[in-house]
Amino acid sequence: MSDAIAALDLPWPQEGQSAVAAAKVGVLAVRGGQQPVPIASVTKVMTAYVVLRDHPLKDGEDGPTITVDAQAAAEAGSADESTAPVTAGQRLTQRKLLEVMLLPSANNVARLLARWDAGSEEAFVSRMNAEAARLGMTGTTYTGASGLEATTVSTAADQLKLAREAMKEPALRATVALRDTTLPGRAEPLHNTNRLLDLPGVVGLKTGSTTSAGGNLMWALEVTDAKSGSGRRLVYGVVLGQRAGAAPADGMRAALESSGRLVDALRRKLPGVLPTLDGGQREWA
Repeated sequence: MSDAIAALDLPWPQEGQSAVAAAKVGVLAVRGGQQPVPIASVTKVMTAYVVLRDHPLKDGEDGPTITVDAQAAAEAGSADESTAPVTAGQRLTQRKLLEVMLLPSANNVARLLARWDAGSEEAFVSRMNAEAARLGMTGTTYTGASGLEATTVSTAADQLKLAREAMKEPALRATVALRDTTLPGRAEPLHNTNRLLDLPGVVGLKTGSTTSAGGNLMWALEVTDAKSGSGRRLVYGVVLGQRAGAAPADGMRAALESSGRLVDALRRKLPGVLPTLDGGQREWA
């Protein structure tokens, strides 16, 4: 670790594992044992990434219309997982389904998109693992499209690699910055579970929580960068395993709080050391 990074004195979580990186610099630091752990609905970032690689969306495009199948509609009534109230025969665009999957973290919609993309969830999961291998995510194994399964595991360092790639996809980047979305015929909006978006500069990404996984959060933050032409620099962070074994709501609260402390510190301290850090790892340009 460079002296400049050490001088940031970041408020790292005292449990689980965490990692932070910055564009044009690379990985700033990794904390906690990087052993594969359940990541819950953070999984849906890879689900969205694979769908968009197979079916790209340009700015302003909504993509093809997809018919909600009976399985997704039946799963909407599950009391044991996070779902969205879609109905059989309902026709929604690809972009709308991505919003419904990523914001309220609808497991039934994640599985619907997997079936639409690859014909079956099993075939889609093979594509997820192929993408993970391509990105060098050596500690990652996906076993489902939603993240509900405790057998879907990864590390903070691996998910940091995915965060960088995900934010290069315009449709994904636009979606994870939304506070809410709507479903046709439903007056009540569906809210983004990522309350970190309330903090200045935060532009994504995805929450995840189960009892086995604890609270997990992949986030993206724009900080001031006087050297760049845009005046902003993208910073990526991942926090995993907060309050694992506790109620999912407790774990999610802990992940949001610990991530919020990191975000606040990076927004205040990182701009001052960016000139010293620039050029550390070209692959993060």
